[in-house]
Amino acid sequence: MSIEDKPFLTFGAPDIRKQEMLEVMRCLESGWIGTGSKVASFVDDFKKYKGVDHAAALNSCTAALHLSLLTAGIGPGDEVITTPMTFCATINTIIHCGATPVLADIDPGTMNIDPERIKEKITERTKAILPVHFAGRPCEMDEIIAISRKHGLKVIEDCAHAVESEYHGQKAGTIGDFGCFSFYVTKNITTGEGGMVLARSEEDIRKIQMLGLHGLSKDAWKRFSDSGFQHYSVLAPGYKYNMIDLQAALGIHQLARVEESWLKRQHIWNRYNQELGDLPVILPASTTPNTRHAYHLYTLLIDKTLCGLARNEFLEQMNARGIGMGVHYLSLPEHPFYQNAFGWRPVDYPHALRIGQQTVSLPLSSKLTDEDVDRVVETTHQILRA
Repeated sequence: MSIEDKPFLTFGAPDIRKQEMLEVMRCLESGWIGTGSKVASFVDDFKKYKGVDHAAALNSCTAALHLSLLTAGIGPGDEVITTPMTFCATINTIIHCGATPVLADIDPGTMNIDPERIKEKITERTKAILPVHFAGRPCEMDEIIAISRKHGLKVIEDCAHAVESEYHGQKAGTIGDFGCFSFYVTKNITTGEGGMVLARSEEDIRKIQMLGLHGLSKDAWKRFSDSGFQHYSVLAPGYKYNMIDLQAALGIHQLARVEESWLKRQHIWNRYNQELGDLPVILPASTTPNTRHAYHLYTLLIDKTLCGLARNEFLEQMNARGIGMGVHYLSLPEHPFYQNAFGWRPVDYPHALRIGQQTVSLPLSSKLTDEDVDRVVETTHQILRA
């Protein structure tokens, strides 16, 4: 069978195994699929994994970011500094709080927000910094925390790519005031849709839990459990952001295999480094000492001046040969809404602009077999050597 005749290799396909399937069946058979005991177990397991006392499960990382910003007191008139190299949810949650997102360009090697550029963007209205650990590589958190302390700013870590990441002995999401995680279908741990937020204080996590379920004083499981009906009070006009047991049933076993899956992705990452290194493309920067990369995305930069092929042409040819690809990301100032709303110009963020126009993400999942990786490598060589 030729490469072109093989089944399409889906980008970011989740590694779902029998344990998850059986747990989902047990959940369905129990009669309770809403927020309940499985969510509580998943939260407890995640707290142990991260070594923290305070966490709340939500239905997305977007929800985690939104509620973290609100709990941090971010609102109209405030500014939040973040990166132009991220998914739109990072920016949108700032807007949903009534605040103004302010972009600081990235380091062209790490593709993470550049602390020196953060310093240039601080004003009297700045209230928080929202760093994104892009692709699983931790940001320079020592410098970011130092900036935050100097200016009295909150730090909300966007850890959507960074479940396993560590920086100088600290786990991603435990360094700032809040840490927000994604369990979307393409992430290293998946619940289909889902998220988690860590907070330094019990007061903050209780507020997030309350806001995440309509502003109610007691969650639905406590109201309708076998301990008897309990009345609730509405404490705030909250949101419908809760995770349910049907999702947590997946997450419990995904989290149990987190190290096994990380090692598999590390193996694939190293193979890509070794077997694509002679091609006229730019590979990801080496891992920084005293940090742990989550190996969430493996990005290539396709520079037409180097390889004679534009990024979009490469994407089309890979997809035509049955290899699913990702683009992470077009820089945010290139999107029409943000240009119109904030007057952002892509040229003002030159590193993010260049990378956003050249970047592609190869398949990187613990579900990939050695044969799958062979296909990706061979197809990449065929296209770029042509």
